[in-house]
Amino acid sequence: MAASIESLLEEIADIEDPIEELKHLKTAILSIPINVLRDSVTGHRFDVIFSLLNTTEREQIELCVDILDRILVALSPVYLVQNFKDALQSGLTHHAEGVKILALTQIGRIVAHPEAVTEILNNDDILREVVHCIGGDNIAVAKQAISSLSKLSHSKAGLDKLFRSSLLKDMKDVMGINDIVRYRVYELVVDIASVSAISLGYCASSSLISQLLAELMGEDILIRATAIEMVTGLAQSQHGRQHLAQQGVMDKCSNMIKGANTDPFSSLYLPGLVKFFGNLAITDSPQQVCETYPAFQNKVFEMALDSDPVMIGVALDTLGLLGSTVEGKQVLQKTGEKFKAVLLRMSQLAHLGATEMRVRSLGAIAHLLNLQVEHQTEDLLALTESWFLLLADKPMDMITNICTQPFPELHCSALRVFTAIAPQPWGQRLMISTPSFMEFIVDRSTGKTKEAKDAKFQLVGALVGTSTASNILGSRHYLQLRTYLREGAYYVAAVAAVGTEGAE
Repeated sequence: MAASIESLLEEIADIEDPIEELKHLKTAILSIPINVLRDSVTGHRFDVIFSLLNTTEREQIELCVDILDRILVALSPVYLVQNFKDALQSGLTHHAEGVKILALTQIGRIVAHPEAVTEILNNDDILREVVHCIGGDNIAVAKQAISSLSKLSHSKAGLDKLFRSSLLKDMKDVMGINDIVRYRVYELVVDIASVSAISLGYCASSSLISQLLAELMGEDILIRATAIEMVTGLAQSQHGRQHLAQQGVMDKCSNMIKGANTDPFSSLYLPGLVKFFGNLAITDSPQQVCETYPAFQNKVFEMALDSDPVMIGVALDTLGLLGSTVEGKQVLQKTGEKFKAVLLRMSQLAHLGATEMRVRSLGAIAHLLNLQVEHQTEDLLALTESWFLLLADKPMDMITNICTQPFPELHCSALRVFTAIAPQPWGQRLMISTPSFMEFIVDRSTGKTKEAKDAKFQLVGALVGTSTASNILGSRHYLQLRTYLREGAYYVAAVAAVGTEGAE
């Protein structure tokens, strides 16, 4: 096979129109497993393929990219940088986006390797071109450039190069191209800052984080909406949250929520602020966040009762997020009638809303009702049962009716509500006391899609996996569920063909 590749390379080098030979080479290389290809191509010079990129012929470029993509990934990062560094650098300024992505991808492999990265750290020109790729029109190229530079930051030498050399000025210059590019650089900075407190320190010293926070607090509403997304990313890590708290960001965001009612443009940034606090509550403490920033919780309830679908959707997602934890459930329960009103609205939306809103409502309800066995205290079981019974006069019938509607996404979402209550004794008692419900669970004719079969299988698994199921459901139903589980999600019963004598 190595000889075959060698002969194809020689043929390609000697002819004027290499398209057909490139197709043969691509076929040959794609047929070789990566581990075998590594030995087959090491030692060959693929300069001829790189040289064929210097054309405006689209098909030729695409063939070369496909071939090189397969070959280069088989080579070690050290071999790659030692033999193809100049070719990769040329690829960064190529007119074809596919070539740029190829070069950036391989540079990403190199900078992630502790030995190979040294060659790149010593080459300012390559890194400068990678930074410039963030400022291009093509988003896929920019994303790959961000990824490569983010990998570079995983070492102290890489951090020094990015933030304590002329490369920092290059990044700031690129930010000046337009708002979109500036936020791509912020995305890179947030990615890097999220890795560790040390990385955050480098980013903070560059003044880029303080610049981002200033834009969050600025007067430009559209910029504020984008900035809050970036800041939410920064808040995913503990050291990031600590830095934001030190800068007073949480208090300022809370004040923005308080002032939203008097701002006619608040609908542009309010969803982002609510998502920010929702994520903060889950990563930190729902009780602490809701008590420290009551404006957040009040606004979520207000948005759930709003008429704006965008506001309702964000509120539903946030309530589901909060209610997915035991502490969050307790925080919501403490609000008493306020949360009951919201829960009734969620039930109405699940029953009568537009399809997307119904799916999101059912998803939030499933999160609110979910209570794993290890968290099942008497108080918490009473809480989830009371919430379920608030949904409708006959909540089992309501959710079952949604299950039978001809919309796969609704079918699966409703099944997940049943899956949430399945491990809870009160849920099992409701199931066994609802006529035909146990037959519905084991009926494989309902829900034909893979997603529906998976959702039904998860429901059965949730029931069978509890110690109370056999006693509450009874041995006959329990054995049926065990059989269903054993047969798997996609089991199809064999149908015997009966022949009749004389039939045509």
